[in-house]
Amino acid sequence: MNIGKDSLLHVLFPPRCPFCDRVLFHSLFAKGPLVCRECEGLPEQVGEPACCKCGKPLQDGRAEYCYDCGRKELAYAQGKALWAYKGPVKDSLYRFKYQNRQEYARYYGIQLARAYGEWIQRCGISAVVPIPLSRKRLRQRGFNQAGLVAIRLGKEMGLPVFPNLLLRVRDTTAQKELNEEERKNNLKRAFKTSANKVQLDHILLIDDIYTTGTTMNEAAKELKRAGAAEVYCLSISIGRGY
Repeated sequence: MNIGKDSLLHVLFPPRCPFCDRVLFHSLFAKGPLVCRECEGLPEQVGEPACCKCGKPLQDGRAEYCYDCGRKELAYAQGKALWAYKGPVKDSLYRFKYQNRQEYARYYGIQLARAYGEWIQRCGISAVVPIPLSRKRLRQRGFNQAGLVAIRLGKEMGLPVFPNLLLRVRDTTAQKELNEEERKNNLKRAFKTSANKVQLDHILLIDDIYTTGTTMNEAAKELKRAGAAEVYCLSISIGRGY
């Protein structure tokens, strides 16, 4: 019996529900759901009201922008996110990044395409670029979580993915460990393009978590400095605005 590459990978890394982490035996050799029935409704989808700039869910339906976007100029055109960063989503992303659950990337990418495929087309996106890790962190983790999601999203949308276009040239402290001012300084000049001239019009940046937007903004600055016309942002999860 011939076993294809995808089937062999499924045996070695069986599909798991990204929220409860149970092996999805019904999807082992057939195309079945990538989340178990009990967990389908667990993640909180980001909806309205939301910040017009970054997409953070807002408590005040009359507000156009969240606190962060309302008081600073951002280099990217607009951002969106799939789920609120809490509960099962927070736990899922932790396992994805720190417990080597690379198989979750397939589900994340498919869900991003389903939720924002039309928006991506309206924005005229010509390429997908993941937020990079530093060389040190990439060696430690073994993979770039944003890169895996970007590859899957690109496959779903029929878009080219450039995982090495943007480089992280400084090994920065994790943003979650810093206050707002430290976050700004932490990422200054942290990114550099691998090409002197970026000949892409509309780029979609991909990351797993959007908090204050500092990472996306600094990455967008560098891409635009190198010649990108517009940069948009899309993340799996996002914090709440106010």
